[in-house]
Amino acid sequence: MLSIRHLSLRFRRYQGLLRQSQVTRLSDLSLDVAAGEVLAVAGASGAGKSLLAHAILGLLPPNAITEGAITFQGRRIDQGCPPGLRGRRIALVPQQISHLDPLARVGDQLTWALRRTKAKGAPVEILARFGLGPEVLRLYPRHLSGGMARRVLLAMVSAAAPDLLIADEPTAGLDPENRDMVLALLRGHATRGGAVLLITHDLAAALPFSDRVALLRDGELCGMEDARDFTGTGTGAALCSPFARALWRALPGNGFDANA
Repeated sequence: MLSIRHLSLRFRRYQGLLRQSQVTRLSDLSLDVAAGEVLAVAGASGAGKSLLAHAILGLLPPNAITEGAITFQGRRIDQGCPPGLRGRRIALVPQQISHLDPLARVGDQLTWALRRTKAKGAPVEILARFGLGPEVLRLYPRHLSGGMARRVLLAMVSAAAPDLLIADEPTAGLDPENRDMVLALLRGHATRGGAVLLITHDLAAALPFSDRVALLRDGELCGMEDARDFTGTGTGAALCSPFARALWRALPGNGFDANA
């Protein structure tokens, strides 16, 4: 569904009136996301995870310079994601719940999302899919818990049944119960035939809901692993990259030894 080949991303920086330099943030990155798959993109803060999402969606600032190819369902989108795709066939679940309008009720915001994406369905039915009752329609964002707000965002984004769902740190700040609920909803989107690009720094939580894991470090892809090779018993020997094996040793249950 989504194919990225040799993607590099640099930013121009201006120093004074005449001097210019460039900073590389992504370097020669290639990966694929298939229909029915959850691909977790994991790495530390600053590794380039969110920049990857912005590059796919065409949301980079004017000083960005990109090289390589991004293809969605056979169509090149690296020179800009067409409006007809973004928000409908490719959708972003943002990291911050502040994307909800604090002055509008949940029901109004969900109705606006349905109209904007030309999606079908009643707001009460859409919320029910995410474990939220009809009373939520009358609430303002300030009345929602963190877990409820995340599910409202996911409901708004998923209403149009996008083919590709990009979730940027969707579990940040959530307790384990709400975290797993949100991840299960993303897994359900893939089970229904969609594709999910799950950007996360919480690898341990994402593994049970993911098929593969792309590991980013300093803007480079340093490992592409089967999620099953991280879980269960063993020594992590099935993992291909040294970075992945180091992460395995740092996971709960494996000694938390990041230096082994």
